[in-house]
Formats: sequence, structure tokens, C-alpha cells
Amino acid sequence: MTEPHLLLQQGLTHNRWGLLGSHGYVLGVDIGGYDLRAVLVDLNRRTSQGKHSPLASNEPQHIVESALQIAQQLLDENHVSYDRLLRIGVGFGGPVDHRTGTIQLSPRMAGWENYPLQEKFENVFGASTLIDNDANLIALGEATFGIGAGANNLFYLHLSSGVGGGIVVEGRLYHGANATAGEIGHTIVGHGWNGVGQPATLEELVSINGLLRRAEQLGMHTNNLHDIFSDPTAGAQVVRETVTLLAMRLAQVVALLDPEILVMGGIVVRIGGDAFVKAIRLKLNEFIAPKFSRPRNVVASVLGFDSIAIGALALALESLCD
Repeated sequence: MTEPHLLLQQGLTHNRWGLLGSHGYVLGVDIGGYDLRAVLVDLNRRTSQGKHSPLASNEPQHIVESALQIAQQLLDENHVSYDRLLRIGVGFGGPVDHRTGTIQLSPRMAGWENYPLQEKFENVFGASTLIDNDANLIALGEATFGIGAGANNLFYLHLSSGVGGGIVVEGRLYHGANATAGEIGHTIVGHGWNGVGQPATLEELVSINGLLRRAEQLGMHTNNLHDIFSDPTAGAQVVRETVTLLAMRLAQVVALLDPEILVMGGIVVRIGGDAFVKAIRLKLNEFIAPKFSRPRNVVASVLGFDSIAIGALALALESLCD
């Protein structure tokens, strides 16, 4: 059993999901940009089982059919009939209208515009299904089962091909008025320009492409993030600039939301490693002290490749209390 599933197992021992949280099954599904993952929980025995498979197509209908299939296989392998499935949570890597259960669009592939994902799952399984985006679900998963377990207020920052975020307030996801709360990547940085006469956004500067573009401006030609984090000259300057910029943004998050813990994840964080996260934590606390009474912890996410599926599971479990 992998570490994320050990953490999930430990978290399941605590019954905090209302009267429905002691029997039946709950399913979490990740429709990611790279593969498909599903996690099934037996609420009576407090056990979990997982399954994953690679994406074999970029066509939305085929991806959804494959996601439904992997969920069906997981249920069949554990001899679970559909009528015993209480809730399903589904995560997607793009903007989602969680109120209607539709995908607004995908930044990676066409064809997802206004896609009725919730409807597709409910038509097959007959269980109430909740849809949310990947960063939100990682935030909730880390707050429920991961590095932030026990924290009521958490902010998650995702650094990858895009820059996103998720907010947990009093143990629950916070979406805001238009379901865009946490989308820190779209904030204007205030310095730097995007080439079309507008101030650069955080995503344009610290996403994978943003880091590679800055390295090229400094004379370093590479398509590999590992090169940036290992280079002692231009790469080191890119990392220093990124650390300062992210620490500034996270200091603003602290001022606005006052989270107990700030969690970082995504491929940039995995490659940057502990040294990258530690540098941001130290710089952040330079920026907020002494105005705030105590230092804030900045840590790397721990749920790994199963983080979205586990977050989707946490969303489904949370709904049992409603």
C-alpha cells in the first residue's frame, strides 16, 4: 500500500461524515490530463481500493467512457452493486461549474466546452455525483487526509503547466461568488509584461513555460525544468526570482485568508524539492513578520499522483454531511 493510501486509511478511521458515513460506498475519480484514477471506499469497514489506467485518447467522449469503465471495474472487482454507492466525486483538470456539474473547458484539449460530466456519471451509476477542478480537490484532499489533516483553514498552490489554487475554510471548500476563488494564477503580478501590452499574470511568470521563458531571457536554452533547478548561474537566478515572487503572493494570501498552513504541489514543486519549498517558507515569513503573530508553515503536498482522486473522494464524503 502506497503512502497516500496509508494516509487515506488513517483518515477513514475517524467518522466525521454524518449518519450516512458508516455504511455503503463512496467513489472518487480523477479525469486527469495524463491518466485516469479511481478510489473506492467501504464506509463500513473503513477500507479503500484504487485503480488507474493511462489515457488512450484525447477525445472527450472516449475519455469519459474510459473513466466510467475504470469505475465500473473497480466496483465489480470489489463485488459492489450500484445501489450501494452513496456518492461519487469527480475531479477534472480545467474550469468547472460545480453547481451544474459541467466542464467549462479544458486548457489541454478541445471538445470539453459545457460538457455535462455530472450527468454522464449519474446516468450510469444512479448515485449523486459532484464535480470540481483539480486544484480545489487537491486542497480538500490534503486538508482531509494529507499534510493539512487537522487544519480547518488551508490554502493550496499548484505549479505546473498552469498555476492554480484551492481554498479550504472551516474544513470545507470555498468557491466564492462565481466559483473562481483560489485562481491565484490569473492575478496580475504588477511587474513584467506578457508581450501584448498587458501586465503579466502569475501563471505567465511561474508556470513551466514561464520559468523556461525566463531562463531563455537569461541566456539558458533548455526545455527541461531539472536544468533550471540544477544550474548555478542563470537557473539559480530564475529560482531566486520565483521564490521571491511566490513568497510575496503567499504573504498576500496570509493577509487575506489567514490560513493555518499553505501547501504547494505540482511538477514544479516535485522537481524543485524540499530546498525550493523551504526557500519560499523562509522568504514568506520574512514578509509577514512581525505584523502577524506567528510564522506560517509552507509544505509540499503528500498525496502524490492520487491526490485528485483522493480529493474527489473527500468531496463526496463531505457531501454526506449536507
